[in-house]
Amino acid sequence: MDPIGLTTSLHRALEAGESGPALRRHFTADAITVERPNLIKPHGARSSIDEMIANSEEGAGLLSSQKYDLHSALVSGSTAILRLTWTGMLRDGKQLVAHIAQFVDTRDGLISAIETFDCYEPF
Repeated sequence: MDPIGLTTSLHRALEAGESGPALRRHFTADAITVERPNLIKPHGARSSIDEMIANSEEGAGLLSSQKYDLHSALVSGSTAILRLTWTGMLRDGKQLVAHIAQFVDTRDGLISAIETFDCYEPF
């Protein structure tokens, strides 16, 4: 699968409510995520695959649903470059919206790294 297809597959799994160990099928064993500073993580973060899996379970406990709307995507070698909007509905009914630029590196048909720039609308 191409880098955009791999990324879209991950986004659809998250939209379907997948979290925890089920998400490992999308990633290499040494995958990482780098989140650049944003309103939720003002200092940014770097997470290993194990931390990503744990974070996905925590997020699933906070969200009743989430949606990724892809606006544009390019491929450069094994990297997908995406511009998208994420909308998350919290269990208390509040909505979060982030406008995102995301760089997704792939290797051997799996995601090996995600670097994300999340610009959240005011809460």
